[in-house]
Amino acid sequence: MAHRTCDGLAMLAAFRSAVANLAAHVDEVNALNVFPVPDGDTGSNMLATVRAALAAADDLGPGPGAEAGRIAHAIAQGALMGARGNSGVITSQILGGMAHALEGKRRFNGLDLAHALDAGAKRAYAAVQRPVEGTILTVIREASAAAIAAAERDNDTEAVLASTAEAAEKSVARTPALLEILREAKVVDSGGQGLFRLFEGALSAARGAPVVDAAAAPAAAPEARPRRLLPVVGQGETSYGYETVYLVHARPGERLDVAAIGARLESMGDSVLVAGDERMVKVHVHNERPDAVIAFGLSIGTLTRITIENLDGQASEVREARAAAFIEDGLSVGGPRADYAGAMAHLLPSPVATTAPPELTRMPLGVVVVAPSDGLAQRLETTAEGLREYVAFRVVHGGQSANPSTGELLAAVDGTPAEELLILPNNPNVTLAARQVASMTPRPVHIVPTRNCAEGVAALLRMDPAVGAEENAAAMAAAARAILSVQVTEAVRDATVSGRRVRKGQTMVLDPDDGLLALDNDPHRAVITAFGRLPGGFEIVEVYYGADASLEEAEELASRIHEVAPGAEVEVLRGGQPHYRYLISAE
Repeated sequence: MAHRTCDGLAMLAAFRSAVANLAAHVDEVNALNVFPVPDGDTGSNMLATVRAALAAADDLGPGPGAEAGRIAHAIAQGALMGARGNSGVITSQILGGMAHALEGKRRFNGLDLAHALDAGAKRAYAAVQRPVEGTILTVIREASAAAIAAAERDNDTEAVLASTAEAAEKSVARTPALLEILREAKVVDSGGQGLFRLFEGALSAARGAPVVDAAAAPAAAPEARPRRLLPVVGQGETSYGYETVYLVHARPGERLDVAAIGARLESMGDSVLVAGDERMVKVHVHNERPDAVIAFGLSIGTLTRITIENLDGQASEVREARAAAFIEDGLSVGGPRADYAGAMAHLLPSPVATTAPPELTRMPLGVVVVAPSDGLAQRLETTAEGLREYVAFRVVHGGQSANPSTGELLAAVDGTPAEELLILPNNPNVTLAARQVASMTPRPVHIVPTRNCAEGVAALLRMDPAVGAEENAAAMAAAARAILSVQVTEAVRDATVSGRRVRKGQTMVLDPDDGLLALDNDPHRAVITAFGRLPGGFEIVEVYYGADASLEEAEELASRIHEVAPGAEVEVLRGGQPHYRYLISAE
């Protein structure tokens, strides 16, 4: 980063250093988890998000004279698609606001940077339904305010960044004074600390000593990308020609190879964007031979939603924006849709069907659920079995400590053939990403804010295929809240939870909002104590045993639960969930 102004390459170098610095402190950020449970993942989520952003910027292949606005846009798009967890989504919104403020700028000065940070803060606040002070939101707001004050004194990017980092560090230190739960746990806000580490790393680059992430995977490595439903972003376009966009569906019994499709299209054209999974892939490419792109698609599957547009005379910036919009709306890339039959009549020997194949015909309703393990995914799928004739259903794997990214959820929504959809996040840390997805697709998407998979099961049992998504969302949310559910885990450190002293290794029984119901050195005794504090009259109790428990242990626990709730039917199910020995629901 130059002292007075910054161009695209310097901005990318500063961001790379920021990511490296967060990587060096990721364990520190994870350890700031308010609750002493073994799933602290704020730092990991933020790091996965900014690494996806960095990979997207690297994909541009920027050289000398690279525009700052273009780099910022790529960073924002990569962060948006790679955002994981609430901290990752908020980080992506900060970067998105900054990119919008820097749009069209080849270089930027201190005032521009301050304005961009302020725009990032405002977008982050707007993304959260009920903003809470004492969090990363406070840190970005106070840091951006300090940036503006510094820029008005000295319009130097390094000076502004120094003030930003200093203000962020001080703001993080004040977070316990603003949020009682942090004060009780004797920690600062983890998301705010992660943001400070990003600013600190960027400042190191500005001062000529960039942080190097020795452990980072190469930009093209799988771990630098979302794990499933991977959006593959190609190099920036370098020529005019035709823009070809379509969906390719796998033929019955076959699977699509997303990476191979991307590699093949890279050899055929520019501005390649590929997103999807083994069943359906979205394709976008610029080249002079749309017929070849179409022919390739037909060789691997069935095509629908085909558009072809002549790009001659359009500026490269417009094409770039439309390519980014392809990822955002999941359907087409800006501009009026071309009629495929008319555009291709002279290129192909016979008409090609442009309607979805029978197996992908849209149903009125679709459901996307998130599950942290195969066992819980199977339980959700079994629960939805009776709906399959009327409802399109899809599971996204991920959950606590492995939150699915915004891009993965978006691809799941795009790949679910339904007129309107419901998303069951089954984890509070996935809800914000789900809401982000709802704003990125033209189809109506409603969120049922389920806090765990037990609530997800209850919600699915209440689903009525005869009514719309909005009505179902309200009824399903009520059904999810109507059951009692608890999670059982071990404390990973000494702490104070719900006003009680917890020691490392003790078993905690937590409600869905992480309230402490019982605490004991013996897991089963802790569960029985918790049941004694819950309203009685249960008819059904389901015990999902996790990866750290055995069937024998779960059966023993079920017997003890039956003793304190003799009228209830107690069922033991394999959950396989990480970190939590048991997930238990009662109704």
